[in-house]
This record gives sequence, structure tokens and C-alpha cells, in this order.
Amino acid sequence: MTRTEALTYVRLRDGSSARVRRAAPPDADRVLGFYDAMSARTRRQRFLATGRRSAEQAAARVAEPPDANYRAFVAESGSRMIGVADFAREPGGTSADISLAVADDQHHRGLGTALLERLVQEARSVGISEFSADALTANHEVLRVFADLGLPWTQRINGPDIHCTVELAEAETYSSAVDRRASVADVTSLRPLLTPRSVVVVGAGRRPGSVGRSVLGNLRRTGFPGPLYAVNPHAESVEQVHCHPSVAALPCAPDLAVLAVPAPAVPGVAEECGNKGVRALLVLTSDLDHANAAELTAACHTYGMRMVGPNCLGLLNTSPDVRMDATFSAQPPLAGTAGVGVQSGGVGIAVLAGMSRLGIGVSSFISLGDKYDVSGNDLLRWWEADGVTDLALLHLESFGNPRAFSRTARRVAHAMPLLIVDSGRSPEGRRAAASHTAAAATRTMTRQALFVQAGITATRSTQEMLDAAALMHSQPLPRAERVAVLTNAGGIGVLAADACTEAGLSLPPLSATVTDAVLAELPRGASAANPVDATAAVSEDRLRRCVDLLSDCDEIDALVVALVPTAVASAVGEDLVQALTHDVGHRPRPVIGVLPAQSDRTKILPVEGGGRVPAYGDTQEAMRALAHAVARARWLARPVGSPPKPTGIDRHAARGVVSRFLAEHEDGGWLNPATTAELMGHYSVPLAKWAWAESQDEAVWAAERLSGSSGRVALKAYWPGLVHKSTQGAVVLDLTGSRQVRSAYGNLIGRFGERMTGALVQSMVPRGIELFSGMVQDEVFGPMVLFGSGGTATEILADHAARLAPLTDVDVRDLMLAPRCARLLYDPDGHETVDVAAVSDLLARLSLCACDLPELVEADLNPVVALPDGVVVPDVRVRLRPLRSPGLGRRQS
Repeated sequence: MTRTEALTYVRLRDGSSARVRRAAPPDADRVLGFYDAMSARTRRQRFLATGRRSAEQAAARVAEPPDANYRAFVAESGSRMIGVADFAREPGGTSADISLAVADDQHHRGLGTALLERLVQEARSVGISEFSADALTANHEVLRVFADLGLPWTQRINGPDIHCTVELAEAETYSSAVDRRASVADVTSLRPLLTPRSVVVVGAGRRPGSVGRSVLGNLRRTGFPGPLYAVNPHAESVEQVHCHPSVAALPCAPDLAVLAVPAPAVPGVAEECGNKGVRALLVLTSDLDHANAAELTAACHTYGMRMVGPNCLGLLNTSPDVRMDATFSAQPPLAGTAGVGVQSGGVGIAVLAGMSRLGIGVSSFISLGDKYDVSGNDLLRWWEADGVTDLALLHLESFGNPRAFSRTARRVAHAMPLLIVDSGRSPEGRRAAASHTAAAATRTMTRQALFVQAGITATRSTQEMLDAAALMHSQPLPRAERVAVLTNAGGIGVLAADACTEAGLSLPPLSATVTDAVLAELPRGASAANPVDATAAVSEDRLRRCVDLLSDCDEIDALVVALVPTAVASAVGEDLVQALTHDVGHRPRPVIGVLPAQSDRTKILPVEGGGRVPAYGDTQEAMRALAHAVARARWLARPVGSPPKPTGIDRHAARGVVSRFLAEHEDGGWLNPATTAELMGHYSVPLAKWAWAESQDEAVWAAERLSGSSGRVALKAYWPGLVHKSTQGAVVLDLTGSRQVRSAYGNLIGRFGERMTGALVQSMVPRGIELFSGMVQDEVFGPMVLFGSGGTATEILADHAARLAPLTDVDVRDLMLAPRCARLLYDPDGHETVDVAAVSDLLARLSLCACDLPELVEADLNPVVALPDGVVVPDVRVRLRPLRSPGLGRRQS
């Protein structure tokens, strides 16, 4: 196997894994042996015949070098071949015949579907839009595979055979089906990790405080109900658990092995665990070098073991049936319903401690460490399916498969609040300087796009995440952003009002009816403006009635009660905080407290008769938490959206443009103007009229044809690699008449000399609002569409927003309204000043282009001139790059 060969590990329905890789000529004999080993029935279903000749021909085809018209893939388990799939394109077309075969003993595990998914991925990349296959009418298994794939398909019966056709166009139903299959497989594979029936700690040291011994002690103290083993060849027992000299010497194969051994020993122990039949590894060891890491990963793949870590704090499950604390944390958390996943062990300790202070119990906790295998996506799928978790908290420094994470998170966020610490926000995260689009697409922007679209509550610190969790775990969500503030100290009310505005919330004035009712409950001198100042003289009883009145008021969506202790209340033995915590039954809107004098920054106060109220030590913390709750409520209320379907798209022709360019430029590069226009034309992007000129005479002739009613043209110099034309003085605008055009072309030649290969002559576009749009293939987050302020000041203004493609119609609207320039599209009365539908249509076209052409790494449309009757794009830059082969050891998720 070569280092460039694409190799993927797929998770099957029963939780096991298989390798899927592209077949190579040396595989021909193994493929024939695979076919020979099949039963006569299976061979007839594969070849529609029982003779060996068809199998020999199919195996011989594998021996041919792969090209864009034929691809074959094999699936392996260990050294055994267990599946083969291929496609062959029809000459000159976009349809391909496919075949699929799975070993007799591997049926009903999802292997055939996994192979088909790989064929779909590969076929799309080479411009194939349809699969066709013939099957026997009695071959119900393969027909079921087609039916469950998630792509539109038809079948035509022809005697004993059925001809099946599968459409490969991007479809949300297919993405959802792929994700659903992955979820089932992942949850099954994670059970040995999170609900093991038996555990062994390898490296349980005798020294108090050692990592292995600490984990073993925590497992015992939490009462793990299954068999518990320890491996230490130098001790009889540790933590009252009998020690065995090796994993091989254990009386049976545990579900989970916890590895706390020196880094050089980790690969050997992992191999020993696999041989023994261990189903999952928790690797606490840190500082593995590249060789050890590769061997560890290979062992997990070979034996189908799931792995958390290395370099992690551990994991725990508080379920009464599991009671597993396989961490070396000093204090166990409370049992409850919050799932916690972190990448950093230190952050994990801080989050668990914070949850305990708040009284929020944990269902399961996983410290991912270096994430060689189990990722945040796996955790979301587990919490979605475990039947216990109703609140999810994550701290992730990286995303293994952001598109899969986004789809899973979007589904999970509909079921429970999903909070994350957005770390790595600095400008140094990633900045490509090649074009406006790439420069604008910072790592912060891409992460925000992911979070906004998926309904994730993104916070800037662990404390902010805990603050938001306290509110969402104890109070209903607000319907909107209208807030009332009730306080016994005017100064605190002012601070709360400022914090409210800064958090993007509103503090509306109360109606006369509500004002009169509030003043009737408060002492003389009180103010019923919003904030409501109850004065220091307010009694506990009066304050309680006022809280009840405002919490039932339909003019607001949330009530913030800010209180400080006063001598007036203390003198008569009153506790004003009880106005927050008295039993009033169900409150229809959230009520939260701000208690600057409390010892902890955030608390959750018990309410008489049941329920809880969060109380914050600072007004800004309270309002930020409330703003997060408002954002979640808005996201839940918005429609799901559907993919736009712009017309005039020719994917096959666009794929041809890309293929021809990359065949001539193996390292990729910037397209010349003619190729750029051809590619954009296949997506019906509304480009300004233009012509190419390589001399003064050609420029004059083009200007005469293009000048139109305005009589004005623009001249833009070009040479390979030129990106920022305006900053280099390569653009001349508003030229009229042949003399000006001839002179301008001559000046450009004089300035740039021989490097200038020609110039674009364009008709001047009407004046309108200059916008910016583009797309970029982020190496981590995938295809992304950007939108914002355009023109020469686009980078200075930095007024851009982004969304991950593919975009729904709701995503398109959100993207258009996200940057500050969105208000230019409407007048003060909300009427459109430009053709908003045309702007939306352009963004939808860019989304399709970004998804269809993964080789298109960046496209920069600046400016996009928005007019009352459409949009026009005077300038486009496009860069292509060949697809990179996936690295060895990458797992499909």
C-alpha cells in the first residue's frame, strides 16, 4: 500500500469497523479469491450467473490502473477481504454502472451501504450524477440497500431482473440518512467505553497519588458493579484489587482497558488488549511520539477497539447501573442529567467543580485529550441516545469533521441546550492572504458560522458557559428579548440597564396599567420606570408581590431581580432573597437574581415547593446568560429551511472546466479571466459584460461593442497571479471614446510591461450598493459562503459574515442580515432599496458551486453591485487546487 492511497475506517452497524480503500492492480488475485469464496447463491446475485468467467473478468478489471471512468474499492477486516464495490462510467456520459458484493458472513452489518457511500463520494468528485445496476428480483438484500441509501432511486422490472437507477445529486435526505447510520454505529461502538461490564486498569501503581492507582481507587469508591481488574507485574494487589502480571493473564477479556503506562509501552499494551478481546481503550498516558501514536492507532483499527485519549483525564458515567468513575479527578461530581465533554483535563476539572457548586448533576463526563478516535461528534450522538442527558456542555479545541458535527449538533440542539466554550478565537487562528475572501474567512468567523447554524450556545469562558447552563437548566426560555429589572438599589438598576443593552437585550417602558399596579405594591418614593426601583425601604412581602406581578406580565419576556442587603431589612429580620425563592408554582417566563453581595459568582437557589432560580454576582454575567437563552429561543423558533433550487446550473460542464484546468496545472492556481467567466457562467452568476484585449486596437474595438448607452467602459490589466488590481493601479474607470481607451491601454503597458498579458474591457455597471460575496474551502470546516460590505474598503471595514455550505433558504437570509451593511438593503420603513431576491439568488448559487466543486478553494466576487432590478458582478477571482488524498488512519465520522 502506498502512502498516497486513500484509506478510511468505517464504523458498521454492530459497532465494529472495517477498512475501505481504493483497489489496486495487485489486488486482482485477492478479489478473485474473494468471489470464489462466496456461496453459489451470493455469486449468482452478484453476477446474475453461476459460472466463474464473470468473476474472472471482474477481478481482471481491478488489475487495470484506476481513472476517472472506473474506480474500485475493497473492504477489509484484518487481512481478510470482506467486500468489493466498483463503478464504470458509460462512455462520454455522466452515468455509471455499479456492482457490489459482500462476504456471506458479513451481511446485515451495514458494510454494503458503507461501500456505496464511498462510491457516491468518489463518483461525485469526477462528475458522475447517476448510478445504474441490475439485480435479481429475488435479491432483496441489495434492493434494501438501495432503498435505505437516502438518494432518489427507481426500479424497472425486466423478467427475473430489476434495473435500478440512483440519482447522486446533493440531497438533505441523503446527508440525514448517512448521519443516522453513523449515529447508530457510533452509539453501539461506544457502549464498551461508557457502559462497560468489566474494567481493567493497566499500570495501577503502588505509589499513592499515581495516575493508575487513583483511577483504580475512584472505580472502587464509586462502586463499579462489574468485575474490576488490575495489571501490575510487581504487586500482589493495589487498592484491594488483585493484580495480574499482564493483560494476557487476565481470566477473561474486559470491555474496557484503562492504560496508565509509560508512553513507549502503550502500543504493546494496546496490541495485547486487542489480542485478548478488549473492546475499548481509555489511554491516560501523554507525550506519545509519532511512532507510538501510529502503532496505537493501528492496533485500535486492527482489533476494532474504540479509544478515548491519549493524554486525558478519563471518563465517568453516573448511571446507577454503571457507577463508573475512571478518572483521576480528586472529587466525584454529582449524579444528574448533564453531559460534559472536554479536550483539556484541566478544563474538565474546573467544569466539574463548577457544576458541583451549582448543584447541576452529571450524567457522563469524557475527557477527549488528543482525540485519536472518539470526538465531540461521538459524544453528541451518545447523549442524544442515552435517554438521560438533557443538557450538553463541551470544550473543544478542534473539530475532526465539522460538517458531520454541524449536522449532529443541529439535531441534538433541538432536543437539549448545547453549550460550548469557543476557544482559539485569536486572529492568529488562520489567515490566508491570497484574496479578500480567504483573508476575511478567519477561524473565528468559521467557528461562529458553525455555532449559529447548528444552534450551539457559544461562550467565551468556562464561567460564562456555567452561567448560561445555570439559567437554561433551571428556568424556561424567554420568548423574546424584553427584560424588566426590579431592584432595591437605584445604582444597581443603572448597571443592570447598561448590561442589558450591551448584551443586546431591550428594556422597554412599562404601560400605565402595569406601572400603576407596581406602584400600588411598593413603598412611597419607589419608581415604576424600567428598571423598577423598589427603594431600600421595600419589605420582603411587598417585594414578593411585585416579583409575582412582573413575572406574570405579558409586556416582558424575562425578569431580573437585583438585590443588595440593607440594614432596613436586617433590622426587622427579613430576607429579601426569599422574594425570589417563595413557592408560586409554575412561572411562565424566566426569573433570575443578581446578588452582588453573595460569596459565589453564580448560585442556583432552591425554590420552596420545588424548582430553582439562578442568582449571579454581577449584572453583566446575568445579562449575558439571559442573552444566550434568548438566542436559543430564537433558534428553536426559526423554520428549518429548505435548499434553494436556482435554475441554469450545469454541473457537468463546470466539472469539465475544473478537470481541464487541473490537468494543465497540476498544482492548481488562479484562473484567467476567460476560464473564470466560463466557470461562473455554468452557475449563471450575473457577470458584467466583458471582452478580452491584447492590443490597443482590440481594446478600442471591444469598447465600441460594450460601451452601451452610457458610453463608458473600464479597462483592467491582467497577468497570471494578479489578485488585488485596484491597489496596484491596474484598473482605469469611466473611459469614453476610442482615444481614451487607446491611451489608457498604452499607459497600462508602459506601467506593467511584458508581464501584462492583456486587459479586460468591461461596460461600466450602474451605480448601486457595493457588496462583497465569496466562497472558500476551509481545510477544517469545509465549504463556506461569505457576504458583507464590498468595494476597495472591504478589508478595512471587515464587515463580513459567513455560513457553512450547503445553505438553506433560512441560512441565506440569516447570512444577508448578519453584517452591518444589511441595513443598506432596506430603507427606514423596511422597504427594499435593492433587489434582495437577486442577492439571495447569488448566494444560493455560490453555495451550490462551493459544494459541487471541492477543488474551488476560493472565489472572490468584489464588488457585487446591488441594483433595484438585479445584481451585477464586475470582478471575480477564482483559485483551484487539486483534491488532497485523505491521510492514512483517518476514520469516517
